[in-house]
Amino acid sequence: MATQSLIDINSLSPKFQDLYAKAKDFVENDCIPAEKTYELQMGKGENRWKIIPPILEELKAKARSLGLWNLFLGQDYEEGANLTNLEYALIAEITGRCPKIAPEAMNCSAPDTGNMEVLAKYGTPAQKEKWLRPLLDGKIRSAFAMTEPRVASSDATNIETSIRREGNEYVIDGLKWWISGAGDPRCAVYLVLGKTDADNKNKHRQQSIVIVPADTPGITVVRPMTVFGYDDAPEGHCEIIFKNVRVPIENIILGEGRGFEVIQGRLGPGRIHHCMRCIGMAERGLDLMLARVTDPARRTFGKSLAEHGTVVTDIANSRIEIDQVRYLVLSAARKIDLAKAKGAMKEIGMAKIAAPSMLLRVLDRAIQAYGAMGVSQDTPLAHFHASARTLMFADGPTPVHEAQVGKIELRRAAEITAKMKTQKEKSDLLASKL
Repeated sequence: MATQSLIDINSLSPKFQDLYAKAKDFVENDCIPAEKTYELQMGKGENRWKIIPPILEELKAKARSLGLWNLFLGQDYEEGANLTNLEYALIAEITGRCPKIAPEAMNCSAPDTGNMEVLAKYGTPAQKEKWLRPLLDGKIRSAFAMTEPRVASSDATNIETSIRREGNEYVIDGLKWWISGAGDPRCAVYLVLGKTDADNKNKHRQQSIVIVPADTPGITVVRPMTVFGYDDAPEGHCEIIFKNVRVPIENIILGEGRGFEVIQGRLGPGRIHHCMRCIGMAERGLDLMLARVTDPARRTFGKSLAEHGTVVTDIANSRIEIDQVRYLVLSAARKIDLAKAKGAMKEIGMAKIAAPSMLLRVLDRAIQAYGAMGVSQDTPLAHFHASARTLMFADGPTPVHEAQVGKIELRRAAEITAKMKTQKEKSDLLASKL
Protein backbone atom coordinates (compact mmCIF):
# COMPACT_ATOMS: atom_id res chain seq x y z
CA MET A 1 0.00 0.00 0.00
CA ALA A 2 1.14 3.53 -0.74
CA THR A 3 -0.59 5.23 2.18
CA GLN A 4 2.60 6.22 3.96
CA SER A 5 3.79 8.11 0.88
CA LEU A 6 0.68 10.28 1.09
CA ILE A 7 0.42 10.98 4.80
CA ASP A 8 2.91 10.76 7.67
CA ILE A 9 1.40 8.05 9.85
CA ASN A 10 3.92 8.92 12.56
CA SER A 11 2.44 12.41 12.89
CA LEU A 12 -0.85 10.99 14.15
CA SER A 13 -1.68 9.92 17.69
CA PRO A 14 0.31 7.09 19.32
CA LYS A 15 -2.97 5.25 19.99
CA PHE A 16 -3.82 5.36 16.30
CA GLN A 17 -0.35 4.19 15.29
CA ASP A 18 -0.70 1.15 17.54
CA LEU A 19 -4.17 0.30 16.23
CA TYR A 20 -3.12 0.90 12.62
CA ALA A 21 -0.21 -1.53 12.89
CA LYS A 22 -2.42 -4.13 14.56
CA ALA A 23 -5.17 -3.69 11.96
CA LYS A 24 -2.73 -4.16 9.06
CA ASP A 25 -1.40 -7.35 10.59
CA PHE A 26 -4.87 -8.65 11.48
CA VAL A 27 -6.36 -8.08 8.03
CA GLU A 28 -3.38 -9.40 6.06
CA ASN A 29 -2.50 -12.37 8.25
CA ASP A 30 -5.85 -13.38 9.73
CA CYS A 31 -8.80 -12.09 7.70
CA ILE A 32 -7.60 -12.57 4.12
CA PRO A 33 -6.29 -16.11 4.80
CA ALA A 34 -9.71 -16.89 6.39
CA GLU A 35 -11.70 -16.04 3.23
CA LYS A 36 -11.64 -19.58 1.83
CA THR A 37 -12.58 -21.10 5.18
CA TYR A 38 -15.45 -18.62 5.51
CA GLU A 39 -16.86 -19.71 2.14
CA LEU A 40 -16.44 -23.42 2.96
CA GLN A 41 -18.27 -22.94 6.27
CA MET A 42 -21.19 -21.14 4.63
CA GLY A 43 -24.46 -23.05 4.62
CA LYS A 44 -25.82 -24.53 1.42
CA GLY A 45 -29.23 -23.77 -0.08
CA GLU A 46 -31.62 -22.32 2.48
CA ASN A 47 -28.99 -22.83 5.17
CA ARG A 48 -27.09 -19.93 3.63
CA TRP A 49 -29.50 -17.75 5.62
CA LYS A 50 -29.19 -19.71 8.85
CA ILE A 51 -25.50 -20.46 9.36
CA ILE A 52 -22.85 -17.94 10.39
CA PRO A 53 -19.39 -19.32 9.56
CA PRO A 54 -17.71 -20.16 12.90
CA ILE A 55 -14.41 -18.63 11.70
CA LEU A 56 -16.07 -15.21 11.98
CA GLU A 57 -16.61 -15.50 15.74
CA GLU A 58 -13.00 -16.60 16.13
CA LEU A 59 -11.83 -13.52 14.26
CA LYS A 60 -14.14 -11.26 16.27
CA ALA A 61 -12.70 -12.60 19.51
CA LYS A 62 -9.16 -11.97 18.32
CA ALA A 63 -9.97 -8.48 17.05
CA ARG A 64 -11.56 -7.55 20.37
CA SER A 65 -8.57 -8.88 22.31
CA LEU A 66 -6.33 -6.64 20.17
CA GLY A 67 -8.47 -3.57 20.81
CA LEU A 68 -9.65 -3.52 17.17
CA TRP A 69 -13.28 -3.03 18.15
CA ASN A 70 -15.86 -0.28 17.44
CA LEU A 71 -13.14 1.95 16.00
CA PHE A 72 -15.66 3.81 13.81
CA LEU A 73 -17.22 5.71 16.75
CA GLY A 74 -15.12 8.84 16.98
CA GLN A 75 -14.24 11.50 19.49
CA ASP A 76 -17.82 12.69 19.97
CA TYR A 77 -18.88 9.40 21.55
CA GLU A 78 -17.90 7.99 24.90
CA GLU A 79 -18.56 4.49 23.55
CA GLY A 80 -15.94 4.86 20.79
CA ALA A 81 -12.19 4.51 20.39
CA ASN A 82 -11.54 8.28 20.41
CA LEU A 83 -10.01 8.30 16.92
CA THR A 84 -10.41 11.22 14.54
CA ASN A 85 -12.27 10.68 11.27
CA LEU A 86 -8.93 10.96 9.48
CA GLU A 87 -7.42 8.25 11.64
CA TYR A 88 -10.37 5.91 11.28
CA ALA A 89 -10.43 6.51 7.52
CA LEU A 90 -6.94 5.05 7.26
CA ILE A 91 -8.01 1.96 9.22
CA ALA A 92 -11.18 1.63 7.12
CA GLU A 93 -8.97 1.46 4.04
CA ILE A 94 -7.19 -1.55 5.49
CA THR A 95 -10.46 -3.36 6.22
CA GLY A 96 -11.53 -2.69 2.62
CA ARG A 97 -8.88 -5.16 1.50
CA CYS A 98 -11.10 -7.90 2.96
CA PRO A 99 -14.57 -6.34 2.89
CA LYS A 100 -16.60 -9.49 3.51
CA ILE A 101 -14.85 -10.36 6.78
CA ALA A 102 -12.61 -7.64 8.23
CA PRO A 103 -15.19 -4.90 8.96
CA GLU A 104 -17.55 -7.29 10.74
CA ALA A 105 -14.70 -9.00 12.57
CA MET A 106 -13.84 -5.57 14.01
CA ASN A 107 -17.52 -4.67 14.63
CA CYS A 108 -17.19 -1.87 12.09
CA SER A 109 -19.52 -3.05 9.33
CA ALA A 110 -22.52 -1.36 7.76
CA PRO A 111 -25.38 -1.01 8.41
CA ASP A 112 -24.58 -1.57 12.10
CA THR A 113 -22.07 1.30 12.17
CA GLY A 114 -24.66 3.83 11.02
CA ASN A 115 -27.33 2.46 13.34
CA MET A 116 -24.98 2.48 16.31
CA GLU A 117 -24.03 6.06 15.51
CA VAL A 118 -27.72 7.03 15.43
CA LEU A 119 -28.39 5.37 18.76
CA ALA A 120 -25.23 6.82 20.33
CA LYS A 121 -26.02 10.32 19.06
CA TYR A 122 -29.81 10.47 19.40
CA GLY A 123 -30.91 7.50 21.50
CA THR A 124 -32.51 7.76 24.93
CA PRO A 125 -30.79 5.99 27.84
CA ALA A 126 -33.36 3.18 27.59
CA GLN A 127 -32.84 2.82 23.81
CA LYS A 128 -29.10 2.71 24.28
CA GLU A 129 -29.30 0.07 26.97
CA LYS A 130 -31.66 -2.16 25.00
CA TRP A 131 -30.16 -1.85 21.51
CA LEU A 132 -26.88 0.05 21.43
CA ARG A 133 -25.17 -2.02 24.10
CA PRO A 134 -25.68 -5.43 22.39
CA LEU A 135 -24.70 -3.91 19.04
CA LEU A 136 -21.51 -2.51 20.53
CA ASP A 137 -20.83 -5.94 22.01
CA GLY A 138 -21.36 -7.61 18.63
CA LYS A 139 -24.09 -9.84 20.04
CA ILE A 140 -26.77 -8.79 17.55
CA ARG A 141 -26.99 -7.19 14.12
CA SER A 142 -29.35 -4.58 12.71
CA ALA A 143 -30.80 -3.11 9.51
CA PHE A 144 -31.80 0.36 8.30
CA ALA A 145 -35.11 0.32 6.42
CA MET A 146 -35.44 3.32 4.13
CA THR A 147 -35.42 2.42 0.41
CA GLU A 148 -38.73 1.60 -1.30
CA PRO A 149 -39.51 0.02 -4.70
CA ARG A 150 -42.50 2.18 -5.64
CA VAL A 151 -40.84 5.60 -5.40
CA ALA A 152 -37.56 7.28 -6.31
CA SER A 153 -35.84 6.73 -2.99
CA SER A 154 -32.84 8.85 -3.96
CA ASP A 155 -35.11 11.67 -2.78
CA ALA A 156 -36.04 10.51 0.70
CA THR A 157 -38.97 12.92 0.84
CA ASN A 158 -40.74 10.47 -1.51
CA ILE A 159 -40.83 7.69 1.07
CA GLU A 160 -44.40 6.38 1.41
CA THR A 161 -44.24 4.06 4.43
CA SER A 162 -46.79 5.21 7.00
CA ILE A 163 -46.04 5.58 10.70
CA ARG A 164 -49.18 6.65 12.49
CA ARG A 165 -49.80 7.01 16.19
CA GLU A 166 -52.62 5.10 17.84
CA GLY A 167 -52.75 5.67 21.59
CA ASN A 168 -49.43 4.56 23.08
CA GLU A 169 -48.25 2.85 19.91
CA TYR A 170 -46.93 3.65 16.46
CA VAL A 171 -48.35 1.55 13.63
CA ILE A 172 -46.10 0.98 10.60
CA ASP A 173 -47.35 0.01 7.13
CA GLY A 174 -45.17 -0.06 4.02
CA LEU A 175 -42.99 -1.94 1.57
CA LYS A 176 -39.20 -1.66 1.73
CA TRP A 177 -36.41 -3.26 -0.26
CA TRP A 178 -32.62 -3.44 -0.45
CA ILE A 179 -32.60 -3.58 3.34
CA SER A 180 -29.05 -4.75 3.99
CA GLY A 181 -28.57 -7.15 6.87
CA ALA A 182 -32.22 -8.14 7.11
CA GLY A 183 -31.51 -11.72 6.03
CA ASP A 184 -29.06 -12.31 8.86
CA PRO A 185 -30.40 -14.61 11.61
CA ARG A 186 -28.69 -12.30 14.12
CA CYS A 187 -30.61 -9.22 12.89
CA ALA A 188 -32.61 -8.22 15.95
CA VAL A 189 -33.74 -4.68 15.16
CA TYR A 190 -34.68 -2.37 12.30
CA LEU A 191 -34.51 1.41 12.22
CA VAL A 192 -37.45 2.28 9.95
CA LEU A 193 -37.96 5.58 8.13
CA GLY A 194 -41.54 6.54 7.34
CA LYS A 195 -43.99 9.43 7.39
CA THR A 196 -45.70 10.48 10.60
CA ASP A 197 -47.04 13.73 9.09
CA ALA A 198 -47.52 13.36 5.33
CA ASP A 199 -49.46 16.66 5.14
CA ASN A 200 -46.77 18.82 6.71
CA LYS A 201 -45.95 21.69 4.31
CA ASN A 202 -42.29 21.34 5.22
CA LYS A 203 -41.47 18.15 3.31
CA HIS A 204 -38.38 17.61 5.45
CA ARG A 205 -40.49 17.42 8.62
CA GLN A 206 -42.84 14.70 7.43
CA GLN A 207 -40.54 11.77 8.25
CA SER A 208 -39.66 10.00 11.46
CA ILE A 209 -37.53 7.01 12.43
CA VAL A 210 -38.75 4.31 14.78
CA ILE A 211 -37.01 1.34 16.34
CA VAL A 212 -38.72 -1.91 15.33
CA PRO A 213 -37.65 -5.24 16.88
CA ALA A 214 -37.20 -7.80 14.09
CA ASP A 215 -39.55 -10.28 15.73
CA THR A 216 -42.49 -7.83 15.87
CA PRO A 217 -45.69 -9.34 14.40
CA GLY A 218 -46.54 -8.05 10.93
CA ILE A 219 -43.01 -8.11 9.47
CA THR A 220 -42.49 -10.35 6.44
CA VAL A 221 -39.10 -10.77 4.81
CA VAL A 222 -40.22 -11.48 1.26
CA ARG A 223 -36.95 -12.30 -0.49
CA PRO A 224 -33.26 -11.44 -0.73
CA MET A 225 -32.33 -9.20 -3.66
CA THR A 226 -29.26 -10.08 -5.72
CA VAL A 227 -26.46 -7.81 -6.92
CA PHE A 228 -25.35 -9.11 -10.32
CA GLY A 229 -26.27 -12.57 -9.04
CA TYR A 230 -24.66 -12.24 -5.58
CA ASP A 231 -27.14 -12.65 -2.72
CA ASP A 232 -24.56 -11.69 -0.05
CA ALA A 233 -25.85 -14.34 2.33
CA PRO A 234 -26.22 -14.52 5.25
CA GLU A 235 -26.70 -10.73 5.54
CA GLY A 236 -28.59 -10.18 2.30
CA HIS A 237 -30.37 -7.12 0.92
CA CYS A 238 -34.02 -7.93 1.48
CA GLU A 239 -37.49 -6.90 0.42
CA ILE A 240 -39.68 -6.50 3.51
CA ILE A 241 -43.38 -5.89 4.12
CA PHE A 242 -44.46 -4.02 7.25
CA LYS A 243 -48.18 -4.60 7.80
CA ASN A 244 -49.89 -3.27 10.92
CA VAL A 245 -46.56 -3.45 12.79
CA ARG A 246 -46.98 -1.97 16.26
CA VAL A 247 -44.27 -0.61 18.53
CA PRO A 248 -44.40 1.52 21.71
CA ILE A 249 -44.24 5.30 21.29
CA GLU A 250 -40.96 5.35 23.21
CA ASN A 251 -39.37 3.66 20.15
CA ILE A 252 -39.29 6.97 18.24
CA ILE A 253 -35.79 8.30 17.51
CA LEU A 254 -35.32 11.94 18.59
CA GLY A 255 -39.00 12.83 17.98
CA GLU A 256 -41.68 13.04 15.31
CA GLY A 257 -40.65 14.90 12.18
CA ARG A 258 -36.93 14.55 12.97
CA GLY A 259 -36.21 11.67 10.56
CA PHE A 260 -34.40 13.76 7.97
CA GLU A 261 -32.22 15.29 10.64
CA VAL A 262 -31.31 11.82 11.87
CA ILE A 263 -30.45 10.34 8.48
CA GLN A 264 -28.29 13.33 7.57
CA GLY A 265 -26.42 12.90 10.84
CA ARG A 266 -26.08 9.19 10.09
CA LEU A 267 -24.75 9.41 6.54
CA GLY A 268 -21.88 11.91 6.65
CA PRO A 269 -19.00 9.96 8.23
CA GLY A 270 -20.41 6.66 6.92
CA ARG A 271 -19.90 7.78 3.34
CA ILE A 272 -16.24 8.35 4.10
CA HIS A 273 -15.99 4.82 5.55
CA HIS A 274 -17.33 3.40 2.27
CA CYS A 275 -14.92 5.53 0.27
CA MET A 276 -11.88 4.38 2.24
CA ARG A 277 -12.94 0.76 1.93
CA CYS A 278 -13.14 1.40 -1.84
CA ILE A 279 -9.49 2.38 -1.73
CA GLY A 280 -8.63 -0.79 0.17
CA MET A 281 -10.44 -2.90 -2.43
CA ALA A 282 -8.69 -1.01 -5.21
CA GLU A 283 -5.28 -1.57 -3.61
CA ARG A 284 -5.98 -5.29 -3.35
CA GLY A 285 -7.22 -5.34 -6.94
CA LEU A 286 -3.99 -3.71 -8.08
CA ASP A 287 -1.95 -6.17 -5.96
CA LEU A 288 -3.74 -9.08 -7.62
CA MET A 289 -3.09 -7.57 -11.04
CA LEU A 290 0.63 -7.16 -10.31
CA ALA A 291 0.88 -10.78 -9.19
CA ARG A 292 -0.94 -11.96 -12.30
CA VAL A 293 1.05 -10.02 -14.90
CA THR A 294 4.41 -11.01 -13.39
CA ASP A 295 3.52 -14.73 -13.17
CA PRO A 296 6.18 -16.49 -15.34
CA ALA A 297 3.54 -18.91 -16.61
CA ARG A 298 1.47 -16.06 -18.10
CA ARG A 299 3.03 -15.30 -21.46
CA THR A 300 1.40 -14.09 -24.66
CA PHE A 301 3.00 -13.53 -28.05
CA GLY A 302 6.42 -14.34 -26.65
CA LYS A 303 6.25 -11.87 -23.76
CA SER A 304 5.20 -11.92 -20.13
CA LEU A 305 2.03 -9.93 -19.55
CA ALA A 306 4.06 -7.28 -17.71
CA GLU A 307 6.13 -6.65 -20.85
CA HIS A 308 3.12 -5.48 -22.86
CA GLY A 309 2.88 -1.70 -23.01
CA THR A 310 -0.87 -1.60 -22.51
CA VAL A 311 -0.52 -3.56 -19.27
CA VAL A 312 2.17 -1.21 -17.98
CA THR A 313 -0.05 1.77 -18.82
CA ASP A 314 -3.00 0.19 -17.01
CA ILE A 315 -0.87 -0.33 -13.90
CA ALA A 316 0.32 3.28 -14.00
CA ASN A 317 -3.19 4.64 -14.37
CA SER A 318 -4.47 2.51 -11.50
CA ARG A 319 -1.66 3.72 -9.22
CA ILE A 320 -2.34 7.36 -10.13
CA GLU A 321 -6.11 7.12 -9.69
CA ILE A 322 -5.94 5.31 -6.35
CA ASP A 323 -3.59 7.90 -4.90
CA GLN A 324 -5.65 10.79 -6.28
CA VAL A 325 -8.81 9.50 -4.62
CA ARG A 326 -6.99 8.74 -1.38
CA TYR A 327 -5.94 12.37 -1.14
CA LEU A 328 -9.52 13.45 -1.80
CA VAL A 329 -11.04 11.12 0.78
CA LEU A 330 -8.51 11.92 3.46
CA SER A 331 -9.16 15.60 2.82
CA ALA A 332 -12.88 14.99 3.36
CA ALA A 333 -12.19 13.09 6.57
CA ARG A 334 -10.03 15.95 7.84
CA LYS A 335 -12.74 18.46 6.94
CA ILE A 336 -15.30 16.45 8.94
CA ASP A 337 -12.92 16.61 11.91
CA LEU A 338 -12.68 20.38 11.56
CA ALA A 339 -16.21 21.35 10.52
CA LYS A 340 -18.41 18.28 11.21
CA ALA A 341 -20.25 16.49 8.40
CA LYS A 342 -22.52 19.46 7.67
CA GLY A 343 -19.52 21.69 7.03
CA ALA A 344 -17.86 19.12 4.78
CA MET A 345 -20.71 18.38 2.38
CA LYS A 346 -18.74 19.38 -0.73
CA GLU A 347 -15.74 17.28 0.23
CA ILE A 348 -17.94 14.30 1.18
CA GLY A 349 -19.81 14.60 -2.11
CA MET A 350 -16.61 14.72 -4.16
CA ALA A 351 -15.23 11.66 -2.37
CA LYS A 352 -18.48 9.77 -2.83
CA ILE A 353 -18.43 10.54 -6.57
CA ALA A 354 -14.78 9.71 -7.14
CA ALA A 355 -14.17 6.59 -5.04
CA PRO A 356 -16.58 4.04 -6.57
CA SER A 357 -15.85 5.13 -10.15
CA MET A 358 -12.10 4.87 -9.50
CA LEU A 359 -12.60 1.41 -7.97
CA LEU A 360 -14.55 0.23 -11.01
CA ARG A 361 -11.77 1.31 -13.36
CA VAL A 362 -9.01 -0.30 -11.29
CA LEU A 363 -10.95 -3.55 -10.95
CA ASP A 364 -11.82 -3.61 -14.63
CA ARG A 365 -8.13 -3.46 -15.51
CA ALA A 366 -7.32 -6.22 -13.02
CA ILE A 367 -10.16 -8.38 -14.35
CA GLN A 368 -8.86 -7.89 -17.90
CA ALA A 369 -5.43 -9.09 -16.81
CA TYR A 370 -6.98 -12.26 -15.36
CA GLY A 371 -9.17 -12.95 -18.37
CA ALA A 372 -12.07 -15.34 -17.72
CA MET A 373 -10.73 -16.10 -14.25
CA GLY A 374 -11.29 -12.46 -13.33
CA VAL A 375 -15.07 -12.76 -13.64
CA SER A 376 -15.22 -16.10 -11.82
CA GLN A 377 -15.44 -17.05 -8.15
CA ASP A 378 -11.73 -17.89 -8.07
CA THR A 379 -10.70 -14.31 -7.26
CA PRO A 380 -12.52 -11.61 -5.25
CA LEU A 381 -12.44 -9.24 -8.23
CA ALA A 382 -15.93 -9.95 -9.58
CA HIS A 383 -17.58 -9.53 -6.19
CA PHE A 384 -15.60 -6.35 -5.57
CA HIS A 385 -16.78 -5.06 -8.96
CA ALA A 386 -20.44 -5.73 -8.11
CA SER A 387 -20.03 -3.93 -4.79
CA ALA A 388 -18.34 -0.96 -6.46
CA ARG A 389 -21.15 -0.50 -8.96
CA THR A 390 -23.71 -0.66 -6.16
CA LEU A 391 -21.92 2.11 -4.26
CA MET A 392 -22.66 4.51 -7.11
CA PHE A 393 -26.21 4.76 -5.80
CA ALA A 394 -25.96 3.52 -2.22
CA ASP A 395 -25.96 6.33 0.37
CA GLY A 396 -27.08 8.74 -2.35
CA PRO A 397 -26.68 8.29 -6.12
CA THR A 398 -23.71 9.81 -7.90
CA PRO A 399 -25.87 12.36 -9.82
CA VAL A 400 -27.27 13.67 -6.52
CA HIS A 401 -23.77 14.24 -5.16
CA GLU A 402 -22.71 15.82 -8.44
CA ALA A 403 -25.63 18.26 -8.24
CA GLN A 404 -24.78 19.07 -4.64
CA VAL A 405 -21.09 19.69 -5.35
CA GLY A 406 -21.97 21.83 -8.38
CA LYS A 407 -24.43 23.95 -6.41
CA ILE A 408 -21.92 24.52 -3.63
CA GLU A 409 -19.32 25.61 -6.17
CA LEU A 410 -21.81 27.98 -7.81
CA ARG A 411 -22.12 29.85 -4.52
CA ARG A 412 -18.66 31.23 -5.22
CA ALA A 413 -19.75 32.79 -8.53
CA ALA A 414 -20.73 36.22 -7.18
CA GLU A 415 -17.45 36.59 -5.30
CA ILE A 416 -15.46 35.49 -8.35
CA THR A 417 -17.36 37.91 -10.63
CA ALA A 418 -16.71 40.79 -8.23
CA LYS A 419 -13.02 39.92 -8.04
CA MET A 420 -12.72 39.71 -11.82
CA LYS A 421 -14.46 43.07 -12.17
CA THR A 422 -11.99 44.66 -9.77
CA GLN A 423 -9.08 43.08 -11.62
CA LYS A 424 -10.38 44.41 -14.96
CA GLU A 425 -10.79 47.89 -13.55
CA LYS A 426 -7.22 47.86 -12.27
CA SER A 427 -6.01 46.46 -15.58
CA ASP A 428 -7.82 49.17 -17.55
CA LEU A 429 -6.46 51.89 -15.25
CA LEU A 430 -2.88 50.65 -15.65
CA ALA A 431 -3.31 50.39 -19.41
CA SER A 432 -4.68 53.96 -19.63
CA LYS A 433 -1.46 55.33 -18.15
CA LEU A 434 0.65 53.94 -20.96
